[in-house]
Amino acid sequence: MSGQEQQFVQDVFASNWIAPLGPQVDAFEKEFCDVVGVRHALALSSGTAALHLSLILSGVSQDDEVIVSTLTFSASVNPIIYQGAKPVFIDSERASWNMNPTLFAETVKRKVAQGKPPKAVILVHLYGQSADIDPILEVCNEYGIALIEDAAEALGATYKGRSPGTLGKAGIFSFNGNKIITTSGGGMLVSDDGDFITHARKLSTQAREPAPHYEHAEIGYNYRMSNVLAGIGRGQLQVLEERVQARRRNFDYYVEMLADLPGIQFMPEAPWGRHTRWLTTLTIDSERFGADREDVRLAFEAQNIEARPVWKPMHLQPVFAQYECIGGETSATLFANGLCLPSGSNLTETDLVRIVSVIRSVYAQNHS
Repeated sequence: MSGQEQQFVQDVFASNWIAPLGPQVDAFEKEFCDVVGVRHALALSSGTAALHLSLILSGVSQDDEVIVSTLTFSASVNPIIYQGAKPVFIDSERASWNMNPTLFAETVKRKVAQGKPPKAVILVHLYGQSADIDPILEVCNEYGIALIEDAAEALGATYKGRSPGTLGKAGIFSFNGNKIITTSGGGMLVSDDGDFITHARKLSTQAREPAPHYEHAEIGYNYRMSNVLAGIGRGQLQVLEERVQARRRNFDYYVEMLADLPGIQFMPEAPWGRHTRWLTTLTIDSERFGADREDVRLAFEAQNIEARPVWKPMHLQPVFAQYECIGGETSATLFANGLCLPSGSNLTETDLVRIVSVIRSVYAQNHS
């Protein structure tokens, strides 16, 4: 917490306006629009809720196909299944680890030729870095496909000077506890389309019709954010840039202190924008380094330091194994060799020294 959150939450209690909704929610939505550069925003209970509403309002329904990045967390895919639709997984490219635009374009053109155009694409911006949006957006516009940007991990990143999550039909952000800013749990749906957000707002509050009694013509959801959590979010939003700089400092330290070790490669920063380094991620070439990713992870675990493999691609997950995947080798290799290092904004130099020493000790043990 930055210190400002408590004041906003005290204001909530002083007003006795806890939930539902309230002035803190309204202010959080407006301030978020200002930060990311979009016209309309809707504060919700989670990024997953935002993604689900985006699919509903994009007309995704039973047996439709939705293209999605395979290298991501399952929350990017689960709402597709909620709608009875079918995910089509696209492999990564090496420049950003995000969706490969060439494979995407080839897949769309093939499916259009087969008379089965995808209904939407969920473009994930991974680990704090934007995907290459323009070529994907161009194909979407050509064929009338809804582009939904999953920027849950990329708040504070840039793509050609703009915020990822603001270029497509809709964008979603997450404020889960592990994100660069948090409301403990929560998310945001954004769009330049005011009617889109107005309709999403209605659906998120159980789809009540404007009547003095409870009237419902659509299925609704209980997806709104409380006034208390919005107060926390407002305080967090004030220190977003400080958080980005702290994460990037962590990354710079790791790069400098591990530069002489063979076989270690960090996730690149693509030329089209700023990587927040929400997580510092690297790959380990076991032949050159002398140990594999799992050896290093277990060495961290022995020191009570948490490090995790990068996301296991969705096409390798048992629950999604029956669905189509285009490519898959790049993301599978990244998973096999990739590790996420501790990356918190509040890491001290002592913490960083300790983390680096574990990696160096694994290397030394295998080169003694």
